Amino acid sequence: MQNDSQSIPFENDATRSLLDQLLTDSRLYTKSKDYQQLLEFVARMRNFAPFNAMLLQVQKPGLRFAASAFDWQVRFGRKPKDGVRPLLILWPFGPVALVYDVVDTEGAELPRDVFSFYAQGPVDAERIASFAEPLRRKNIDWCLVDAGDQRAGSIRVIKRPADDKEATEYRMHVNRNHQPPVQFTTVAHELAHLFLGHLGPDKKLNVPERPRPDHTQAELEAESVAYLVCARNGVQSASETYLKDYVRDNTTIDQIDVYQVMRAAGQVEALLGLAEHTRFEPRDRRRTGGKPVQQQQLFIEG
Repeated sequence: MQNDSQSIPFENDATRSLLDQLLTDSRLYTKSKDYQQLLEFVARMRNFAPFNAMLLQVQKPGLRFAASAFDWQVRFGRKPKDGVRPLLILWPFGPVALVYDVVDTEGAELPRDVFSFYAQGPVDAERIASFAEPLRRKNIDWCLVDAGDQRAGSIRVIKRPADDKEATEYRMHVNRNHQPPVQFTTVAHELAHLFLGHLGPDKKLNVPERPRPDHTQAELEAESVAYLVCARNGVQSASETYLKDYVRDNTTIDQIDVYQVMRAAGQVEALLGLAEHTRFEPRDRRRTGGKPVQQQQLFIEG
């Protein structure tokens, strides 16, 4: 993609002072994990000078591919979407140039492996927006955030009460730049972490207290729930490929609590209004007036 000059005079005193101040004020790389992610990002973005790659990561964490509007049009048959925010890099003829994240472009189809997260299905922006209210009623603050393609979302506890009389408060982030089917998968995955007990127990939401799993187990359980919720609602996601790869590489499922996975999938569907009910003919028609009854929904959150 955009091939910027490797000889940009970053040693200029004014530029150096400005960038030093940026890193000092933002405090973005004070943890070793964040620093490692920065190095990995710069190593991958070979089509940009290292300093420009760092500037892109500062502006949009999770960015995977970027190019100028010209490069997108000529090489990929795509263009920036209307109203998207460009990213700035230093440029010898500029002093700055504009580039665009892949998720902020539209046009010709790109290979699936260009995107970190893939999903398709009958989910639109209106359906995604409809989840905000049921989430709010369960004290889950819903936030759409501007992030790069490699960051789908997250969920965390923002307030845990001292007793069971008050509700635990949560905050869930979802990448606003992803397409609705990908956002649907993200919502299912992050809610799975909650209902699987990965954030701790919650009596009001009927979340069990479980031993804290390691990262691999937690992600595998959450991916299993996301796969079930997506597949049962017509969304094909990358979870299916992820799970197939895991099954191929592992001969047992000792790490997976199948009961909790099924339980959590039912809770996610119930919260988002996706649950279906099987109807049965009542044993005693006199008590129901001859009307069919619904199968009792199990594992609905309290």
